[in-house]
Amino acid sequence: MRVMIVDDERPALDRLSSMIEGQGNYQVCASAANGMEAIKAAEQYKPDIALMDIRMPGMDGLEAARHLSEMEEPPAVIFTTAFGEHALEAFDTLAVAYLLKPIRQEKLARALEKAGKLNRVQLSQLANQEGNARTHICARVRGNLELIPLTDIYYFQADQKYVTVRHTQGEVLIEEPLKSLEEEFSNSFMRIHRNALVSMSAMTGMTKTPEGRFRLTLRGIDDTLEISRRHVAEVRRFLKGA
Repeated sequence: MRVMIVDDERPALDRLSSMIEGQGNYQVCASAANGMEAIKAAEQYKPDIALMDIRMPGMDGLEAARHLSEMEEPPAVIFTTAFGEHALEAFDTLAVAYLLKPIRQEKLARALEKAGKLNRVQLSQLANQEGNARTHICARVRGNLELIPLTDIYYFQADQKYVTVRHTQGEVLIEEPLKSLEEEFSNSFMRIHRNALVSMSAMTGMTKTPEGRFRLTLRGIDDTLEISRRHVAEVRRFLKGA
């Protein structure tokens, strides 16, 4: 089976690589130093299993695992971490297994065996368990995964089964429910309509149309969005306090 190792420390990468090669039925197909690199490497090398450090610069292992689950054939994720056992209780539904550093050969062997037995549905369910809010949104564009930083997104707008993600480089479609996006990003996005969530940092003002409706103006783009009557007062309060 093909294994990808993700760790920001070179000695840890080298040690895990040596341990895996000694297992016999596994080979290291790729390595990466952070979550962003891991996603790119996974797209290119299609690993069956990812050994993933949790605490890394940039995108951490927890978020990277959620994005990897969007692949057509996601790898099983085994977290390798120096976190104490009590700290891991918060993540006990997310991974196939956790290996505490320093990692022992026999525990690695058991985790690899367990990972190899899971099917794709189980992997997707594991990686999509609730965790911390993401820093990126993942979309499939022409067969490849595209990561959009949350800070680059102006708004999410629902249209039947799809949600349009409007961002600084254009727009993409995703299939996540607007409600779940609202719950995850409530600290930085505001509901202005039953079909729209808007980045608070992008909101600049509101205008009234000849028909008596209100529309939201946004920083940096010409798009305007309708504000439903039930949200007008909340949006007005936010803009006055911003």
